[in-house]
Amino acid sequence: METTEPEANVTRIMLAVNESSIKGYPHASISSRGAFEWTIQKIVRSNTSGFKLLFLHVQAPHEDGFEDMDSIYAFPEDFKTMKHRDQTRGLHLLEYFVTRCHEIGVACEAWVKEGDPKEVICRQAKRMRPDLLVVGNRGLGPFQRVIAGTVSEFCVKHAECPVVSIKRSPGETPRDPVDD
Repeated sequence: METTEPEANVTRIMLAVNESSIKGYPHASISSRGAFEWTIQKIVRSNTSGFKLLFLHVQAPHEDGFEDMDSIYAFPEDFKTMKHRDQTRGLHLLEYFVTRCHEIGVACEAWVKEGDPKEVICRQAKRMRPDLLVVGNRGLGPFQRVIAGTVSEFCVKHAECPVVSIKRSPGETPRDPVDD
């Protein structure tokens, strides 16, 4: 009898996830949770052993090194604390998704990378070669899309694998679509 690698018959789905941008809300964004739940409900369904989810969180470096204008950094250790805090937030975010996967019995892996999210996601998709990339979509208006661009649109155009962009449901959309 021929033996195969355990993952040879497993569909690998990469999910790009991010934190909520709502101030004081250190949790997975509405779009990330929606993309995850959609993946579980519409793709994985009850075939939990047939899939492996690959979670990627990309932390965009702060341009000036400061997250809040009112932050004061007076000692070199302050910057180490800031970097540690950012890493901890990224790990906390991934812990949510990994815990959910283990609760429902889906294999998963997760990592935090730093850089421009759209470029890092596409680069990691090329490196990891998932069968599918799932990204959330905040539903920015045309003006906001021109100014900010969207990670999901970039991934649809540039990722070297099929991409599914999951829109938020109207009931989940905050007054300001930038809040996610």
